[in-house]
Amino acid sequence: MASSAQSGGSSGAPAVPTVQRGIVKMVLSGCAIIVRGQPRGGPPPERQINLSNIRAGNLARRAAATQPDGKDTPDEPWAFPAREFLRKKLIGKEVCFTIENKTPQGREYGMIYLGKDTNGENIAESLVAEGLATRREGMRANNPEQNRLSECEEQAKASKKGIWSEGNGSHTIRDLKYTIENPRHFVDSHHQKPVNAIIEHVRDGSVVRALLLPDHYLVTVMLSGIKCPTFRREADGSETPEPFAAEAKFFTESRLLQRDVQIILESCHNQNILGTILHPNGNITELLLKEGFARCVDWSIAVYTRGAEKLRAAERFAKERRLRIWRDYVAPTANLDQKDKQFIAKVMQVLNADAIVVKLNSGVYKTIHLSSIRPPRLEGDNIQDKNKKLRPLYDIPYMFEAREFLRKKLIGKKVNVNVDYIRAASPATETVPAFSERTCATVTIGGINIAEALVSKGLATVIRYRQDDDQRSSHYDELLAAEARAIKNGKGLHSKKEVPIHRVADISGDTQKAKQFLPFLQRAGRSEAVVEYVFSGSRLKLYLPKETCLITFLLAGIECPRGARNLPGLVQEGEPFSEEATLFTKELVLQREVEVEVESMDKAGNFIGWLHMDGANLSVLLVEQALSKVHFTAERSAYYKPLLSAEEAAKQRKEKVWAHYEEQPVEEALPVLEEKERSASYKPVFVTEITDDLHFYVQDVETGTQLEKLMENMRNDVSSHPPVEGSYAPRRGELCIAKFYGRKISTLKPWEYLRWYRARVEKVESPAKVHVFYIDYGNREILPSTRLGTLPPAFSTRVLPAQATEYAFAFIQVPQDEDARTDAVDSVVRDIQNTQCLLNVEHLSASCPHVTLQFADSKGDVGLGLVKEGLVMVEVRKEKQFQKVITEYLNAQESAKSARLNLWRYGDFRADDADEFGYSR
Repeated sequence: MASSAQSGGSSGAPAVPTVQRGIVKMVLSGCAIIVRGQPRGGPPPERQINLSNIRAGNLARRAAATQPDGKDTPDEPWAFPAREFLRKKLIGKEVCFTIENKTPQGREYGMIYLGKDTNGENIAESLVAEGLATRREGMRANNPEQNRLSECEEQAKASKKGIWSEGNGSHTIRDLKYTIENPRHFVDSHHQKPVNAIIEHVRDGSVVRALLLPDHYLVTVMLSGIKCPTFRREADGSETPEPFAAEAKFFTESRLLQRDVQIILESCHNQNILGTILHPNGNITELLLKEGFARCVDWSIAVYTRGAEKLRAAERFAKERRLRIWRDYVAPTANLDQKDKQFIAKVMQVLNADAIVVKLNSGVYKTIHLSSIRPPRLEGDNIQDKNKKLRPLYDIPYMFEAREFLRKKLIGKKVNVNVDYIRAASPATETVPAFSERTCATVTIGGINIAEALVSKGLATVIRYRQDDDQRSSHYDELLAAEARAIKNGKGLHSKKEVPIHRVADISGDTQKAKQFLPFLQRAGRSEAVVEYVFSGSRLKLYLPKETCLITFLLAGIECPRGARNLPGLVQEGEPFSEEATLFTKELVLQREVEVEVESMDKAGNFIGWLHMDGANLSVLLVEQALSKVHFTAERSAYYKPLLSAEEAAKQRKEKVWAHYEEQPVEEALPVLEEKERSASYKPVFVTEITDDLHFYVQDVETGTQLEKLMENMRNDVSSHPPVEGSYAPRRGELCIAKFYGRKISTLKPWEYLRWYRARVEKVESPAKVHVFYIDYGNREILPSTRLGTLPPAFSTRVLPAQATEYAFAFIQVPQDEDARTDAVDSVVRDIQNTQCLLNVEHLSASCPHVTLQFADSKGDVGLGLVKEGLVMVEVRKEKQFQKVITEYLNAQESAKSARLNLWRYGDFRADDADEFGYSR
């Protein structure tokens, strides 16, 4: 392998070798390197240069796979240190070289210098001087270069360096390990701590061969989470590169080949290790993605220890700039405006375990499918009997649980919608039905990804895609991780327990079954229900959880516009505002938890009654919105007055169903009525409560015995079946029983403590602070839920209406000043609270009737007495029938002013506009 100087020219003088330059790509051994040029539009050319006149040891070589009987060849002594000496000195550095000899086989021999010219370090001389190579045998020093090599060798021998040191150099021979018996155990034993390594070979941009130190395992490492274009091997043995495969390989080679790196071993695939290669200059995995040389792969991205979101972000960076493999990339939502990609909407309905209907700010309704998840479905042994009608919500395992999770979490709430892709419409096939175009999005509420929450509970599964399918969730990796957790913990669909069974009886339109249920529902009073469907403004389908049945429910007391109907041979158009009424009811109660009071049923087996949502009566609300009229059947109900009041207000506005309403002409007899004398028909009442604004609550003395009997029976019933403390969950507007403490509120008993009374929940601040109103006495209290219980149906307001009625004093003005008003209230409390009086209704107002009140014994006017004491002022009214009593009140007021009593102690303050008096005229 000795080389001689090339000669040329007619004179016979030796030719001067041409100096060439390059960058060291790889060190093959202590006497051979590969040099590459500068890249210009692709991977650069490269060539192997063998060092002239010296010899270094051969590195280990594995037996060829085609030779079963072949044996692995180990390192020769000092071969690996020689390779390492050159690797650390030359890799990635610029060198210059001269070619001295070229064999017929194409092997080139020459001299290599570190730097841009031959004045740099002579690599062959450095190797010999370190005792890592020897001069070739038979080489005579007949020129200056060979003389210098001879001198370097003599110095190395004298210094006993390398090869010339004592011993046989066996400690420099590596114990190379080409295979790992248990790759999984090997990976786990390193606990994902960085392992020092040298990259020995780059197969393609994302697969390398690495030498793990210090144990010298030679392993194939695949970069976790990504895949670069590869080289496809043809039948004739040649390789055809995929687009950008060569560029990706060069990108990795130029940065990692024969560099000192650290590798985090993350998993294994057959004998290949999945890992992340870390170099002081960066993470090659993320760099490849960011430059468009690689794409993320789902099967290994989960093991990437630095977070899959970083890889997705790097890939997204390249996609947005259409770099290299993404040059033709078109985003799934490229044709959507920004306002259509991200928006906030209100959830109106849950269609399925993966689909919801939302209402945009513009009022438009839109169906949204949750990206990349699949709802529960029938499989294997669960295939539905063809003779039985399938009810997916109840018959498909976990479908009901999934729907309920979404309903309770989302209905009526504002959510953030981030559209991931639009799934095009697909035609029907023999096994798959047709699908219309679907908008698939990631839906979040309070920072929680709803799809991820569903999957983590085992109520949905994640769709697997082709690697090149980009139409998927923007949080696909989190979905996969959530599914893995659900499988590990045996949640929902992944549970090995028996699947839940929902036996729900549908008695809609079944008259016989409805008749059986009717008495039970009537006795139950208010029952909990979920609105499953809205047929029209006043016709709904309800699910009763306690009774596990479905019923058709008609709102009582109203007449709602009838919607369009398909009749045999024709389509009957809907009445005006029928669609508006249906939409109003849908937005208000669809899939919400409500309470219903069943009163009766019709011939078709539909139940009729009242529906309450958050304490509001849906029948009243429809009438208030002028979307329904009061039906004559409401007259015998407890809700007749609010219905009439709501209808009267709607008539005055002349909206919707009352748009063409004309008031009846006022009869001429009205002025005559005004001239009539004031009617005085006093009835005995018992005053139970006086409020801070001088309103008061009374009980009718005539029904006092009924109330006392009801209270006694109710307390006996509760004593025999006491409620479990803390079991009652109060809701606003709900009737209940409450333990009252520390005040006299009974008409017939002395002071009573901690006894049960009927009450209505007005507000729930917390379980410890529940605001209640005692409906039979008019007082209010804040108490913990532990002092509340469910009102037995036998003692509801249908049995005996609420006994406390609110009134206000007629013909007087309550002082605005707080101290003055307190004086007036204290006087009234002292005089009439917990006493029997006589009451006469004088006129009505929006809040409550205004009355005059007389002491039962003396028949003295309570309001007139307050005026005489100067505690209140007179309200002057212009009605003729009141002029006589108004005159009496005004005379009393003048007497109080003259005596400078209470309000009038500083004179007639009404003539003074000074704010400090706290009164206004």
